[in-house]
Amino acid sequence: MLSYTGGIVLFAALLHASWNAMLHGNRDRFLSMTWMSIAIGLVAALVALSMPLPAGASWPYIVASGLVHIFYNLSLVRSYRRSDLALAYPIARGSSPLLVTLGAALFAHEAIGPSHGLGIVLISGGIIAIAVQGRRVSRAGALAALTTGATIALYTVIDGIGVRLSNGQPVSYTAWMFLFYWAMPVLFVATRGVASFLMPVRTEPSSIASSIAGGLVSIAAYGIVIWALQSGAMGAVSALRETSVVFAVLIGRLFLRESVSGARWLACVVVAAGAVCLGL
Repeated sequence: MLSYTGGIVLFAALLHASWNAMLHGNRDRFLSMTWMSIAIGLVAALVALSMPLPAGASWPYIVASGLVHIFYNLSLVRSYRRSDLALAYPIARGSSPLLVTLGAALFAHEAIGPSHGLGIVLISGGIIAIAVQGRRVSRAGALAALTTGATIALYTVIDGIGVRLSNGQPVSYTAWMFLFYWAMPVLFVATRGVASFLMPVRTEPSSIASSIAGGLVSIAAYGIVIWALQSGAMGAVSALRETSVVFAVLIGRLFLRESVSGARWLACVVVAAGAVCLGL
């Protein structure tokens, strides 16, 4: 049976799939990610000003993670331009748990037990199977998704180490890291101009509203993960979080009208079996 922490991380997985679906469902994903980032940045600023500062040892990790997250945002937008949600999302998320496990072993000296190792392999394998089942994956699309997966692994390991050095301040750590999301509107205006940024507020208010909602869901989802990284093995937390791919398949089928084969449902069962292994 999954622990309390595992159940909370599974809830974060549902939240994560939800905001990715919101992002993918919008026509202009760069604009959508920018407004998501503004919502995240506003919440982060309010929280950062009201919480004690993280310990000094965690600040290099806050800065590094914030910068990697900006690259992740841009990479994610690029992935969704090249592939649909049911393809890009699983490749990106499925490649990260194994990379996180390797990074945690190298830099945090974490060891993984047999059941957790099997769980990570099942989840990663099932996720990749979900992505490639019955689909022709272009080299550019796969490379974009794998690059996104690598950034996910990088910021997860950085945050896993950084939050443990924050002197028990996971919320404050998360808030200060998310302040870097203010770079997204700067990048958008620099590349497209102020008019392209503001005009959709009048012409496409529902899209802007869904983006802001997605940003709020996003900060809750990753805040939970950082909280779990304080004490949980990074690879196991990452793998459990990536069961969000199963939720993404369901959302893609129910709300985005994407087709799902029987083989893909079977791969979802494999992912679920991996989650059970992590709960043993």
